[in-house]
Amino acid sequence: MSHFISLSTAEDMTELFRNQRENILKTAFQGNNLLPICETFDRDAFDILLAKTGCVSLRIYYGMSEDFKIHAIIVAADEEGADMLPTGNNLNEEDDDIFENGNRCPDLCPPTSPLNS
Repeated sequence: MSHFISLSTAEDMTELFRNQRENILKTAFQGNNLLPICETFDRDAFDILLAKTGCVSLRIYYGMSEDFKIHAIIVAADEEGADMLPTGNNLNEEDDDIFENGNRCPDLCPPTSPLNS
């Protein structure tokens, strides 16, 4: 199965999301930039996950910070589709198994492109 889509399809999908992202929220949550238009991550983070022994894919989860803002959370997955997560006693420590902390737009937006304007 190909994961690739055309620029035209991507433009249509991102435009629909930008136009509707506030409308899908309850009124009390609108206007707070809870749903990002996009998030930008450094390549190094992807390279580290992809280099893990057994990694055949990346999985994107969506999480929420305490201020209700949605964030992409990225993990490696193995050939059986299982998440490759930290184990042992260091579950509360940051390591190189899970990443988030992307530059969320808004506020840190990339230059204008057909996918974000």
